Amino acid sequence: MKPHSIERIKIPAGFWAGLEQLGIDTHVVARRAQLPLTKITNAIVNTDEYFAIWQAYSDLMGDTAEAIIKLATAFEPAHYPPSVLATYHARDYRDALFRMARYKRMCPPESLHITEEHDRCIIELGWTNAGPSGPPVLVGITLAFLLELGRRGTGQPLNALQVEFSQPMGDMKALEAYFGCDIRMGIPNNRLILHQKDLDLPFITYNEELLEMLTPILDRSLDEQKQAQSMTEAVVWILKRSLTGGRPDIQIVAQELGVSDRTLQRRLTDENTSFKQLLNQARHEQARVYLADPSLDIKEVAFLVGYEDQNSFYRAFRLWEGETPTNWRSKQERCRNRLITN
Repeated sequence: MKPHSIERIKIPAGFWAGLEQLGIDTHVVARRAQLPLTKITNAIVNTDEYFAIWQAYSDLMGDTAEAIIKLATAFEPAHYPPSVLATYHARDYRDALFRMARYKRMCPPESLHITEEHDRCIIELGWTNAGPSGPPVLVGITLAFLLELGRRGTGQPLNALQVEFSQPMGDMKALEAYFGCDIRMGIPNNRLILHQKDLDLPFITYNEELLEMLTPILDRSLDEQKQAQSMTEAVVWILKRSLTGGRPDIQIVAQELGVSDRTLQRRLTDENTSFKQLLNQARHEQARVYLADPSLDIKEVAFLVGYEDQNSFYRAFRLWEGETPTNWRSKQERCRNRLITN
């Protein structure tokens, strides 16, 4: 298994409790994911291990849709970690969703972006890591849980307005029955679209006293995490907009950040990364974005991510994805066409 992230992801004990409630032996999940059993007790994994656990659960269930629906409905509030508990006891659905998006930053690799427009609330799922997106079951359970949160909090059988998935998700009829709406497949982004009016519904689970205790603690933890990650994120952001036609060096990035290159190196070391790693991350992420655009040829993509010759880009991309940019693009295109025709 080739790691693509240095993240340390904490799996809540409630996840394993939910699997056991469904009659799934957690040891079997660990073995199928090819992980040591200690990962269950330590509950700290990297991104690859995290994705492998979710894929193992999905494989054991047999159908992605069934895996999504059963776990979303089986997960008991008593097993929620503090960051999720704060959303369950929010004032209303809107408060709960925005708390979820905020506190999701504390437990990567998923991220949530919420937009309200006209009569819709659009929640888009993204990823904080540089590698491939998570398995379909993780995508589905993340969006399903957001709707489940509204149903449990308001005590009403809420339905989504629309759901969009980029990958096959198993039994579509079962998913449409669960979400209560049409589901679109082969869409570039994974999104849950809600009726905006539902966001104003009060939560019957609202607990002001509990929120007054939890919110300062969670906000403080989030701020501490932001400070620890801010240099890494700033460097990647600068690198992404400085890649075209060349390789930005650490002196240029340090100057833009207003620190010495030695200070920048020390800060990145403290965050368990390096300038070289972040440069590779920026190039990898941007390469995937550009290759998704069929109007750009491979030579242009190589230039846009800072490679002077196409062969160097090919070698780097093979290390990132295990195949050539041409093959990767062809696979993505075939997948999109297959989903559209289905």
